[in-house]
Amino acid sequence: MIPVLVALPLLGAAVLLLGGRRLDAFGHWLGTLLAFASFGVGLALFFDLLGRAGDDRTLYEHLFTWVPAGGFQAQVSFQLDQLSMTFVLLITGVGSLIHLYSVGYMAHDERRRRFFGYLNLFLAAMLLLVLAGNYLLLYAGWEGVGLASYLLIGFWQHKPSAATAAKKAFIVNRVGDVGLSVAIMLMFSTFGSFDFGPVFSSAHTASQATLTGIGLMLLLGACGKSAQVPLQSWLGDAMEGPTPVSALIHAATMVTAGVYLITRSSVIFNLAPTAQLATVVVGTVTLLFGAIVGCAKDDIKKALAGSTMSQIGYMVLAAGLGPIGYVFAIMHLVTHGFFKAGLFLGAGSVMHGMNDEVDMRKYGGLRRYMPLTFVTFGLGYLAIIGFPGLSGFFSKDKIIEAAFSKGGTEGWILGTAALIGAAVTAFYMTRVMLMTFFGEKRWQPDAEGHEPHPHESPSVMGVPMVVLAVGSVLAGALFSWNSAFVKWLAPVTGQEEGHSPVGGTTVTVVTFVVMVLGVGLAWLMYGRRPVPAVPPLGSALTRAARRDLLQDDFNHVVLVGGGTHLTRALVYLENKGLDGLVNGIAALVGGTSGRVRRLQNGYVRSYALSMFAGALVLVATTLLMRTVS
Repeated sequence: MIPVLVALPLLGAAVLLLGGRRLDAFGHWLGTLLAFASFGVGLALFFDLLGRAGDDRTLYEHLFTWVPAGGFQAQVSFQLDQLSMTFVLLITGVGSLIHLYSVGYMAHDERRRRFFGYLNLFLAAMLLLVLAGNYLLLYAGWEGVGLASYLLIGFWQHKPSAATAAKKAFIVNRVGDVGLSVAIMLMFSTFGSFDFGPVFSSAHTASQATLTGIGLMLLLGACGKSAQVPLQSWLGDAMEGPTPVSALIHAATMVTAGVYLITRSSVIFNLAPTAQLATVVVGTVTLLFGAIVGCAKDDIKKALAGSTMSQIGYMVLAAGLGPIGYVFAIMHLVTHGFFKAGLFLGAGSVMHGMNDEVDMRKYGGLRRYMPLTFVTFGLGYLAIIGFPGLSGFFSKDKIIEAAFSKGGTEGWILGTAALIGAAVTAFYMTRVMLMTFFGEKRWQPDAEGHEPHPHESPSVMGVPMVVLAVGSVLAGALFSWNSAFVKWLAPVTGQEEGHSPVGGTTVTVVTFVVMVLGVGLAWLMYGRRPVPAVPPLGSALTRAARRDLLQDDFNHVVLVGGGTHLTRALVYLENKGLDGLVNGIAALVGGTSGRVRRLQNGYVRSYALSMFAGALVLVATTLLMRTVS
């Protein structure tokens, strides 16, 4: 039954992409139906797992041998346990709601059938990734996710910016994919297999250097898919895709793949402290990097993209903490799936009512015109800033507490950085709320003289927003009740109690205080004074944050420019060095042979003279040797 989870959306993709225009009338409903059907199968398997004993909650299903080549055997086999089941429900549940939302959002797009085919393909690839029973099959799903995201981000390819963004996402992710492929090669050369079972059971026999290399390569792969420093530059540009794509990629699926990879490989990371330290550093840097970028964006989707980068940073930080953080990384991943998907769909609803305007400086006062969007978006906002009682409060506080539990100077640094991230999160999300829904209206007629008329979205878009808002409110409390989520996931990831120098109650109080400070500062800057239509110049940090902290400038100078100069230098070296050496030797041989050939002129007198000269040389040499001796 496990393969059916993947087969249903894969069937939808094949039918919608190959069926032609005859499916235009109902193709979107077919794609949505198959997504919900996959969710239904996932629910059935979930209840099946719940009915099993703790040690019997792992299901295996072998389909066939993919690549039989002597000692190299690649199997198409699936593994369903508590970790993959969590992702299955998140991917199919949130993915189905996004499918339903897209029915209304893409209603007037003439290529809607193809869009739903791409959505189904994305779901199938992501499900293959999390259900794979070995790293090679996981890699197939990993690449499928990359392909589907390229198609979705560049769906409106008639816009040069969308085509460029899709290409950028594809290329940057290829860098991370190289890391994952190298890790798989190292596993096979070290353990003779890339199946999870043999790799994990033999990991303790490998050298520290090998485990560190595998861990770092897995981390590189995770950085690409999860948009972590230094492979984060594609995420903001990916907003060029339709808003449902942003919700799908940035909430529940693609950007969480890296967190899944690290958590699934927990056995390797637990044995490689250097790789764990690198993971912690990457997560900490990224959570601050994304938060700062989110503070300076006027594009509502790009502000949320910076938020995604930051929140995934929290998850990577928690995963890097080892057994004290794995469970909380996944818990925050799930709660983030609810509130971030809701926020993106809310942003899409605002755009839908504002003639696709994305500049928050041209919004204002929308709560009076779009009450449902305001309430659902507001609940997602409260969840992400960690307001007490909502989902983000339960999951993010646990990560901050786990960071302090690392102990020593490192624990204080990580915990303090996580607290700063919480304060900045409250600031930039309050900024988004105030600029969008509060104050006076600031919208103006467009270039054609059409003034926006804000209005609420249709119910087919509103229902998914309401469901996600409910999840944003209740998910954290349900997971924390009687430590339900920890008990569910700990048999797979392991769980250790950290010994924090700061008590849990203290962390909660301090986190609440810094959240209030972030909200208050945003209100002072954007709630008490009118929002100017033209952004002020701002500080050097603000100007840098508007340009994504100069990440594209760095890439252009160091990678693009450096790569161009390196290529030119190598071409010059090849032309003047290697080719020059080869051509010089050929010219020397050719010239010498031409000169020697002139001695062979066919005249007897020339040959006799040559013989006489040779004899004189021999006689002179003999006499000289006798004289010396």
